[in-house]
Amino acid sequence: MPGRTAAIERNTKETSIVLQIDLDGTGECTVDTGIGFFDHMLTHLAKHSLCNLSVKCKGDLEVDAHHTVEDVGIALGQAIAEAVGDKSGMCRYGFSIVPMDEALVLASIDISGRGSLHMKLNTRKEMVGAFDTELTPEFFRAVCHNAGINAHIRQLEGRNAHHIVEAAFKSFARALREAISADSRVSGIPSTKGVL
Repeated sequence: MPGRTAAIERNTKETSIVLQIDLDGTGECTVDTGIGFFDHMLTHLAKHSLCNLSVKCKGDLEVDAHHTVEDVGIALGQAIAEAVGDKSGMCRYGFSIVPMDEALVLASIDISGRGSLHMKLNTRKEMVGAFDTELTPEFFRAVCHNAGINAHIRQLEGRNAHHIVEAAFKSFARALREAISADSRVSGIPSTKGVL
């Protein structure tokens, strides 16, 4: 599975994004979206998936953070889809449960080519820094739909919004790390259909 990298440039009237990913990295991350908490979450996503990630986004933050967060999700999903290629030799499935103090979040994913998100988080606090917590599912929906990932993310415990959102990013990252990993026993595409 050599050279699993991708570079995406996405420009709209709302955002301008340059994003690079290396699925076989060490978790290195350089990110600047203009939203401190979101940058922090993307850094966790890189660190715990072991993907090297570079994101530069200039968005219309004078409106709000929605376009920036969603469009970065779109670009990241497109990059993952390109980098996994035909998915030959890949595990395909990933699962993780991550604790963050009192919060506990489960993520289970399938890089099936059929993107969908099934997410249940209960963040009582609307804002964490300049990040609106209701943008969490918007980000993951954009990633999943564009990467062809079927993801289930469930909050099992938690009260603190920062902890809940961070546990969601970390659990997704660790599930992604498992799903994109090479399995020496997998010959070809990990599907009875022969294609994903």
